[in-house]
Amino acid sequence: MDNGDLYGLGAFYAMMAIFGVVIFVFSVVGYVLGSLFMMKIFEKAGVQGKWRAWVPVYNTMIFFKLGDMSPWLVLYGIGGIILLSWIPILGFIGSLVGVAIGVLSAMAAWRVGLKLQKEAAWVILYVLLGIVWLGINAFDKSRWNPNIAPASWAGNNFLGDRTVWDGVPVQPSAGVAPAAPGYGAPQGYAAPAPQGYQPPAQPGYPAQPGYPAQPGYSAPAQPGQQPPAQPGYGAPQPPVPPAPGAPTPPPAPPAPPAPPADPNQPPA
Repeated sequence: MDNGDLYGLGAFYAMMAIFGVVIFVFSVVGYVLGSLFMMKIFEKAGVQGKWRAWVPVYNTMIFFKLGDMSPWLVLYGIGGIILLSWIPILGFIGSLVGVAIGVLSAMAAWRVGLKLQKEAAWVILYVLLGIVWLGINAFDKSRWNPNIAPASWAGNNFLGDRTVWDGVPVQPSAGVAPAAPGYGAPQGYAAPAPQGYQPPAQPGYPAQPGYPAQPGYSAPAQPGQQPPAQPGYGAPQPPVPPAPGAPTPPPAPPAPPAPPADPNQPPA
């Protein structure tokens, strides 16, 4: 190998070293900016502890959790890529796993954007320039709104978030479910009566003010009050006249005369 070849080989190694340094610097800068932007987003979401945004992989898991995605999907994807990359035949499947993790990350970003008052179209910016998307959502005036309708995958055991971590708030949209049909109201809750409806009076209790008495029910008499006479009781009723066309009964015979008084009997 002559001096020209050695010079060319040295120049190649020098260029590779410079390229590696540049890549390293950009990676460090990207990591610092991404962690800083995530820290601001986590503060808006109410996550306790700023250090969570600076831990690699863990910060992405929290980002998935805030986006109503299972945080364990991040570990599943990283583990699948590492295992499949060692097998040449299955290397293509490992690439597909990486693409799937990218799609799930975009879905989580879509949900996080909705809670930060962003339209669904903002997820396109996340796919193209994720660091710009993070920076805008970190420093704009948007506020976190957890009362967003649950995601369509909230009931899926694989995609939906089921974890509870200390310091990371549970999203109400994922933890609160509507009452199932066929079940009544919970104990201690009374549904309001519709307008125009009067509840029936209970036996043994007088009608409440503002509620009419029910047909066929008489309130019990209060002390010192005379209850009203019921039909068939109390004073005698007048005789009922005979029906038209019925035979008239004969009059009753007169009573016999009383016997004369005995003159010898002393008066009573």
